Amino acid sequence: MLAGCSGDGGGGDGGDTDSSDGGDSDGGGSETTNIAIVSSPAGFDDNAFNDLALEGLQTAAEEYDISINQVEETEQSQYQSVQAELAQSGDYDLIVLVSYNHTEALSQNAPEYDDQYWMLINDHVDEPNVAGYTWANHQMSYLAGVLAGTMTTEELSHDDSSTTPDSAQVGFVGGVDGSLINAFERSYVAGAEWVNENVDVNVGYIGNYTDTDTAADIASSQYNDGADIVYHAAAAAGRGVFEAAQENGRFAIGVDADQSQTLPDFQDVILGSAVKYINEGTREVAIGVAEDNWSEVSGANTLGLEDEAVDCVIGQAFQDQLPDAVDQNISEAKQAIIDGDIEVPCTAAGCN
Repeated sequence: MLAGCSGDGGGGDGGDTDSSDGGDSDGGGSETTNIAIVSSPAGFDDNAFNDLALEGLQTAAEEYDISINQVEETEQSQYQSVQAELAQSGDYDLIVLVSYNHTEALSQNAPEYDDQYWMLINDHVDEPNVAGYTWANHQMSYLAGVLAGTMTTEELSHDDSSTTPDSAQVGFVGGVDGSLINAFERSYVAGAEWVNENVDVNVGYIGNYTDTDTAADIASSQYNDGADIVYHAAAAAGRGVFEAAQENGRFAIGVDADQSQTLPDFQDVILGSAVKYINEGTREVAIGVAEDNWSEVSGANTLGLEDEAVDCVIGQAFQDQLPDAVDQNISEAKQAIIDGDIEVPCTAAGCN
């Protein structure tokens, strides 16, 4: 799920932009649909969350006459003004906001600019001009826990990395210690404990989504304490976890995208990734706007396992290389979650 950069026009103060027109297409009529997308604090080129959101718009632009303005703004304090300036310009049929970090600002701007369509990822603002899309982060993280909980007691050697199956210990590295990422953590722990109630889970938080050095330090500490596998929910900072896995001869689990594909330099240590198909959501909303079907996409939308919108996928280097117990446990847990036999901690929106 690799994403490039496309867009058209300028952005708010502090926001870097990159622009190009959408491709030629027969869809969507003759008028161009103009869309702006504003990054989360992690920024674009994160090989995960932001790039997936952009990818969905780019895919829609292959089918419809869509122009994309990519606005990179990594300072949350600027979101209110960046959003307002984009809306005031009157240039955009849709403004896509990547991450719950935009919620507070949008709560002010959505009613203020009530003729502007907005898409908010991983949260919702209850206004008729907002499409809030939240993926079941807790469900996919539970499956990541099942993967880690299974493999920590299985013998695995690959290149320079290996597990120590005589002990059950895994780790978690989060970005910001708050409600949303707490859902990743608690669900991951629950999934690992579903496999092995005696598993130890080390937990650490970076404090942001960009500091790869701190992420590497936290993960290294967890590996040194005996963790075989560390799962991260830290956006761009998660690269530091993969670096630590390589340096310590252990394994890791990626997030949002299949990071064994988006970060191939770490393919040898990425056992799997908890994925959410954000690109399908942004594509859906972009097409809804292009086809003048706002009512079909607006409101609060939560997408999970039952919608095939989240999953836990095995890394490219480990396809058909892991014990049968991995597929069995993940499949069983997935079905039990869908059937309601497993109650996953927290919700898609976070832990309250």
